Amino acid sequence: MTPLVELRQLMKKHWDAQEKSELFSDVTTTIEQPERIALLGKSGQGKSTLLRILAKLESVDSGTIYFNGQLMSEVDSRIWRMNICYVAQQATMLPGTILDNLMISSKIHNRTFEESYARQLIKAVGLDHLDWEKHAGDLSGGEKQRIALVRSLLLRPKILLLDEITASLDQQSKELVEQLLIKFHQKEKIGFIWVTHDIEQAKNVSERIWYMEDGTLASDVKTSVFLDDQASSPTQVKL
Repeated sequence: MTPLVELRQLMKKHWDAQEKSELFSDVTTTIEQPERIALLGKSGQGKSTLLRILAKLESVDSGTIYFNGQLMSEVDSRIWRMNICYVAQQATMLPGTILDNLMISSKIHNRTFEESYARQLIKAVGLDHLDWEKHAGDLSGGEKQRIALVRSLLLRPKILLLDEITASLDQQSKELVEQLLIKFHQKEKIGFIWVTHDIEQAKNVSERIWYMEDGTLASDVKTSVFLDDQASSPTQVKL
């Protein structure tokens, strides 16, 4: 069976004190089917950069990435991003209204805009009180974040790349987003790789942990195994 996603010996360099050094290297792993993965590690380990590489927004210095057996470089970027969809930590709203932002993915990918589906998603993230004719630039940071998530979900991707997307949300909104994404995984078979510094959130949303440390993917295990190891370790990981 062909893996959904395969990473082989990824290496990324960065500039540090005017010298190029490795941000991370030898990142190798496989996603056989849509899974709920939490990507953990201290700041500076390259978690967000890894997501951006997977989204074809940054290049890798060496190594290969496959989706459904196809090499990343051989897949059109538009098709790739329709299947592997990135949601940034700081949501960007396009000029225009909320409706304009919700419809943009349909326009780019020549799809019919599913208004009733969009309204279900908007309600699920607690934004059904908003007027869709409101200018998107006037939304709060948390509202923009949830609109950006809905905008991505409307594509029905295979994998969502989530970069601390609940960091600016209050507890209630955060829980709504978590519940929605778990539901999507279960019903729509959409997987995600979710960067978070919240170990409790990782416990709630994930079934697998990727932990980056010392410039590589140091741990790739079931969430229950990772948490058991943490509970029994005298020196727990710091996020």
